[in-house]
Amino acid sequence: MGSTTASTSRNAKRARAGAAVLAVLTVAAATAGCKAQAAGSTPAAPSAPPRATATDDGKPSAPPSSPTASPSSAPPTATASPTASPTPKPDPQGTTLMASGSQGKQVRELQARLRQIGHFDRSPTGYYGTVTVAAVQSFQGKRGLTRTGEADTLTWQKLLGMTHEPTAAELNPPTTRPVTKPDKRCMTGRVLCISKNSRTLSWMIDGRVVSSMDVRFGSQYTPTREGTFSVYWKSRHHVSSIYHTAMPYAMFFSGGQAVHYSADFAARGYNGASHGCVNVRDEGKIASLFAQVKNGDKVVVHG
Repeated sequence: MGSTTASTSRNAKRARAGAAVLAVLTVAAATAGCKAQAAGSTPAAPSAPPRATATDDGKPSAPPSSPTASPSSAPPTATASPTASPTPKPDPQGTTLMASGSQGKQVRELQARLRQIGHFDRSPTGYYGTVTVAAVQSFQGKRGLTRTGEADTLTWQKLLGMTHEPTAAELNPPTTRPVTKPDKRCMTGRVLCISKNSRTLSWMIDGRVVSSMDVRFGSQYTPTREGTFSVYWKSRHHVSSIYHTAMPYAMFFSGGQAVHYSADFAARGYNGASHGCVNVRDEGKIASLFAQVKNGDKVVVHG
């Protein structure tokens, strides 16, 4: 009986000790966060990262780059210098000095020099328009230059070498068109000698031309009368009673026909016509003429 009791006591101690060991192991496993596996089972392979789907941002994401990627896969460094723009070639004829739209004294000199050698067929105006462009192109073409129509340094130098310095009369001629030989009726006394052919008026005293200016005449329906007349009335601020238009510096010589300044002639040139009067477009010249002419001075209008 005594031995049996002792044996039972020893078995109870062993059971309590085993239970304590098992409790310790269970606590250790729980705090390590591991999942208990059955003995002899194969550990599960780690799960693959989730694949991106086509609904993430419209297209599948690229896989992450490997930390052992070769240097060639690295993005290029910004060491290349930008491509330099090509250097523009210099103009073989030099710098442009004057071109279409230019105006001033140098343009007037250009036109006068071109006129000396037959490339500009009218009086200098000081404005670089289409006529001047064509004249420069003509000059350049005959001198083997590029026909740009612009007065560049090479064109200008060649022109200077072929011409002389323009005189005051060449730079500022009295009329746009050459004045024709005066009619014989204009050679004596004080005369307003008016030529329809050259479209000029010359103020003459005893056969000498004092001044000249451009004029325009009436149309075929209201022609300017030809013949010999005399100034019978001067009206500085005249206004036509028929057409109600201004006729400054009017010098009447035949009925209602007079020599006078015309703003329309100044603006439109020969694109218009008068109602029979002799229009002058240079106000400075007609003002000077008005101051010199007297009543009774002769007027000759010829073809």
